[in-house]
Amino acid sequence: MASCGQPVGPDFENEMPVVSCPPQVQAQLLLGQMHVDRGWLAEAFPYFEAAARSGHPVAVNMLGRAYERGWGVPRNPAQAAAYFETAAARGETWAMFNLADLLLLGDGVPKNRARAYRLYVSSAEKGNVKALNMLGLLHEDGISGVPDPEGAKVFFQAASEGGDCWADLNLARLALAQQDVPVAVSCFQRALQSGFPDVSQAIIALIGRSENSALHAVKAQAIRQLAQKEPPRIVSTTFDQLSSGERLCAE
Repeated sequence: MASCGQPVGPDFENEMPVVSCPPQVQAQLLLGQMHVDRGWLAEAFPYFEAAARSGHPVAVNMLGRAYERGWGVPRNPAQAAAYFETAAARGETWAMFNLADLLLLGDGVPKNRARAYRLYVSSAEKGNVKALNMLGLLHEDGISGVPDPEGAKVFFQAASEGGDCWADLNLARLALAQQDVPVAVSCFQRALQSGFPDVSQAIIALIGRSENSALHAVKAQAIRQLAQKEPPRIVSTTFDQLSSGERLCAE
């Protein structure tokens, strides 16, 4: 692939600014995504591969996603990480996030939570609210050695204000732990506005067998929404192997 350079540093502090994506590359990426949305994975991969030949970091990141997810090609997280490294070094925010995901899990690369944390910070600084949610999870799990629930809540709140539905779920989860049902209900209702089936399923699981009438009403709403909604477009990474403390992540 043309122009696949090496990272300029371990955490891309000197990454190149992302330049505008050429129309032809945009069209190739759009066609690839449309095929993925319809489940035509084998047909989607050539579009991502062709777009990535441009060397544009957005396209290189999407080729990494294809290898990470197995979109029309055998799943290869190590290859995905290599593409994410290249795109992140050129300033691509989602590549930083995606590479952090792999490092967090040790998926295709050696597990490195500290570097994953730094990459989430870099991604968040560029406006990725889902990275803020992941920083909240890492603080909750004790990335510094000691669990930091208050720090986690600050990150979740910031991500929620940016529109991340998974941060709303994490805030609801913390509120339930404190038996603050009104706050939990409010967070659940915001999350439901996303329309994501995974969000509805998570709400149903979190509420469980609660007999609280307000929570029961939210659960019923989630069940109805789950029955009505089509799967949304894939926009970021889902983790199938996360620990319990990392289970509510970005998708």
